[in-house]
Amino acid sequence: MSQEPEIKSVEKQQKQSAAPRVDPAHAHEAESARRRQALLLQRERILSERTSSPLRRSALTNALADIEEKLAELGWTIHL
Repeated sequence: MSQEPEIKSVEKQQKQSAAPRVDPAHAHEAESARRRQALLLQRERILSERTSSPLRRSALTNALADIEEKLAELGWTIHL
């Protein structure tokens, strides 16, 4: 009588129990933090741009407003 299938089943269970478990809440928080960081970097880049073109300045203002709206959705507020 072969115990091959039973051994493979035990090995499979051991591998599954050893695999790191990802807490969905933690994964969501980590993704939000990454998204917030990316938006903050975009915001800083926009704030550092200088232009004399009214059209470009308007586009930057609109982009900044969009980024700050997305940041607000993630719970971020401007600290002055």
